[in-house]
Amino acid sequence: MVLESTVICVDNSEYMRNGDFVPTRLLAQQDAVNMVCNSKTRANPENTVALLTLGSLKVLSTLTNEVGKVLSSLHSIEPEGEVNFLTGIKIAQLALKHRQSKNHKTRIIIFVGSPIDSDEKDIQRLAKKLKKEKVNVDIVNFGETEDNTEKLTNFVSTLNGKEGTGSHIVTVSIGPPCQTPSRSPRSCPGRIWAVWAAVGSTSSTPTRIQTLHSHSGSHWRNRDRDKRKRTRDQEVPETLLSLRVSATTSTCLNSRRKSRSHLPCR
Repeated sequence: MVLESTVICVDNSEYMRNGDFVPTRLLAQQDAVNMVCNSKTRANPENTVALLTLGSLKVLSTLTNEVGKVLSSLHSIEPEGEVNFLTGIKIAQLALKHRQSKNHKTRIIIFVGSPIDSDEKDIQRLAKKLKKEKVNVDIVNFGETEDNTEKLTNFVSTLNGKEGTGSHIVTVSIGPPCQTPSRSPRSCPGRIWAVWAAVGSTSSTPTRIQTLHSHSGSHWRNRDRDKRKRTRDQEVPETLLSLRVSATTSTCLNSRRKSRSHLPCR
């Protein structure tokens, strides 16, 4: 099982006050981070997670395998300032460089919901540096997708190179929730189906985590629909059994009429 140290970068800029994701971008983001932290530690108890804010540039929790410490720091985050994409990644990289468990693989998970003003050349330069130091990056792009998608996609492409698959990006647009998760990086309206490689960084099939609901009622509608489907599936064997008994009975009666015998039908 893969041992991994992960730094989660949370966007806590003023853009996180927007309510296009229910209830706000910040609270929806917190739900996603909560699921990522739990998935990491469940995959391997020795995995460590750290928490960093991109707005205030504060390390709220150093690398630890105690999820409670990370989550307590997570819920104390308030929106402030502007997103510092490049500086935040450099701080996360520095935290991973000084990790205690040197045999752990390294990963940075970044939530970006604000416009990135950094220059394209600086972003590409940082991507090459991360690739050289073998740091994988997963990006969750939501909210300001029109401004950021191209920059972030090029960033991940540079990280992966021609044959690499360690870094991923998922873009979440505003709209009705997706019904089927996708295996390839593409736009998924309504919610994030995946924070890729949240459990197994070397797995060919990325782990999907359903978070960031823009329509909170969709969860309950899907649950009721699945419940009705299970009920129908349970009724099918009983229906088949009754049809089989009816067919057997009619066959016996027909054979008795033809033979005019009182012997039991076998």
